[in-house]
Amino acid sequence: MSILKSINPADEQMFAEFKQMSLTKVKQIILESSKTQNQWAELDIQNRIQIISKIKKMILENKRRYAETITSEMGKPILESIAEIEKCASLCEYYEDNSKNFLRDKYLKSNAVTSFVSYEPLGVIFGIMPWNFPFWQVFRFVVPAIIAGNSTLVKHAPNVQGSAIAIEKIFHAAGLPKEVFRILMIDIDIIPEIISDKMIKAVSLTGSEFAGSKVAECSGKNLKKTVLELGGADAFIVLEDANLVKCVDSAIKGRMLNNGQSCIAAKRFIVHDNIYEDFLEMLKDSVSSLKVGNPMLEDTKVGPLARFDILDKIQSQVDESIALGANLVYGGKKVGNLGYFYSPTILTDITKDMPVYSQETFGPVFSVFKCSNIEKMIDLANDTDFGLGGSVWSSDQEKALSIAHKIETGAVFINDFMKSDPRLPFGGVKKSGYGRELSEFGIKEFVNVKTIAIF
Repeated sequence: MSILKSINPADEQMFAEFKQMSLTKVKQIILESSKTQNQWAELDIQNRIQIISKIKKMILENKRRYAETITSEMGKPILESIAEIEKCASLCEYYEDNSKNFLRDKYLKSNAVTSFVSYEPLGVIFGIMPWNFPFWQVFRFVVPAIIAGNSTLVKHAPNVQGSAIAIEKIFHAAGLPKEVFRILMIDIDIIPEIISDKMIKAVSLTGSEFAGSKVAECSGKNLKKTVLELGGADAFIVLEDANLVKCVDSAIKGRMLNNGQSCIAAKRFIVHDNIYEDFLEMLKDSVSSLKVGNPMLEDTKVGPLARFDILDKIQSQVDESIALGANLVYGGKKVGNLGYFYSPTILTDITKDMPVYSQETFGPVFSVFKCSNIEKMIDLANDTDFGLGGSVWSSDQEKALSIAHKIETGAVFINDFMKSDPRLPFGGVKKSGYGRELSEFGIKEFVNVKTIAIF
């Protein structure tokens, strides 16, 4: 039986090893999950919410311990890992406060004496989760799904199995019936068999464009509902009237969050040529002051990339782009001999034939573009296969809002960097996927919107 390995990216030492489950074991878990889901759905929603409240309390009481697991497995700075745990707690609180209202029957006018829609659970939902936010991604999928009365099975990324097991233990210790949420310790090879199982009613994936296409293909063959949150190449548009101090500070935060390994990170910085040189100088000064090092130290701003293959890919993208004529302003190299550390990097003079133009760069690379007018900025922002998020910077709110409506993405933030928020729907268009997570929209993705009319 194969082993799932979690390697600490800071020192390249083995953090933990986990045995994969057999297909027979997985099938048994699916069956038990389906049986338990019916009982779970019959439970009053207030009882389901009370368990979420206990989960919130438990993770806050032990947030440092869970944060250290995150940092040990995928390398983000410890303060960011703590913030991730706190964000999971805020999500629990949000759905604790709002789920009853979201799932209440909605009455509609019709020719019937009474007509309304009722939000009923679908059944067993299969989630395929990534490594970059190992707690947050699971929480934002599982919490609304189980409050709605579904049961959930999660296949987490191989390199964060320690986080996966920790989450499962939290939910079960809070009183959640064991089979309402289970971690499946598996590799990708048996995912098609799981999706094809008749007891699996829907699938949620956060991952790459390639993974999304495979899951969509398999789900489509089996007519299963899917929600896909895939890659991004978010534009960060800076108009000439922007507050540059605040803008550059947010550019750093928006790009460097998670060591640059975020689907909604700002990746393409599109700057009006009247302020381009000032922006670039301020950006370089800020980037050069970032401390790269041990992610367990609270003054570290940049930790290692999560795996060697990610480091290798970002280095290849940067090297190839430079070979094709990109200007290296800062960085562009591995840091140190031990660990998967990569220097924050700034590139300019980028053309369409370069990898950093057309590909998602999953690492600490700033691709900076100069534009002479708003129309060109919008065209450049939309010249990508992805459409997850973006931001616009201007002191003229009306102008910024006009641009926001023309950008082909699932979300646009004005005068702040793009980030997920439990209160706001999250998802993309184009090759960034479809469906929504979070907010009222997210909890209603995995329900049957049943129409009932009485005559």
